[in-house]
Amino acid sequence: MTARARLLSVLGVVLCGALGVMSSTQTWLHVQLAGSAAHDLVVSGAAALPVLAPLSLAVLALGAALSIVGVVLRYAFGGLALVIGAVQAVLTGHVVFAHPTSAVARTVTDATGITGSSAVADLVQSITATAWPVVTLVVWAVLCAVAVLVLFTARRWGSTGRKYRTDAAPRAAGPLDAVDSWDDLSRGEDPTGEPDPR
Repeated sequence: MTARARLLSVLGVVLCGALGVMSSTQTWLHVQLAGSAAHDLVVSGAAALPVLAPLSLAVLALGAALSIVGVVLRYAFGGLALVIGAVQAVLTGHVVFAHPTSAVARTVTDATGITGSSAVADLVQSITATAWPVVTLVVWAVLCAVAVLVLFTARRWGSTGRKYRTDAAPRAAGPLDAVDSWDDLSRGEDPTGEPDPR
């Protein structure tokens, strides 16, 4: 179960981060403008929610790091993934359910040159959402669930391989071979000199 939990956790976090990044490039909202500027505008996920792409990239990095860190950092990264997932879910839920004009203001301003929240709100006739905000909301809910899985199973995951650990054991007495010399160099010691009396 622990190997499966580790695999599911790492893959789940990486997949959620990748879907978040992909969602930031997709069309989230269609805006119909009123008056003489009447035409449709499309708003991407990154324009509707500016923190979407950066936090999604952070989730990707957390997922990659989860596979090699020790127990303490697993808990820290699991907690951080839970916080990011919750924040993203709240922000995405606001876009999904409220269709705020603040989510389209930058796109409307770029297209029309009109600034100010009240002026943009007067210009927007309707806002309709695509499926992407809902899909992204589900992604953040899954990320929260995976982060909870990390927090509950992190202690039982196996440790990282020998490749990532340093050997703190004292050196055995006897002649040195080539591997021992390399180990000395890795620790910053001079293999040609006398051992440090410290």
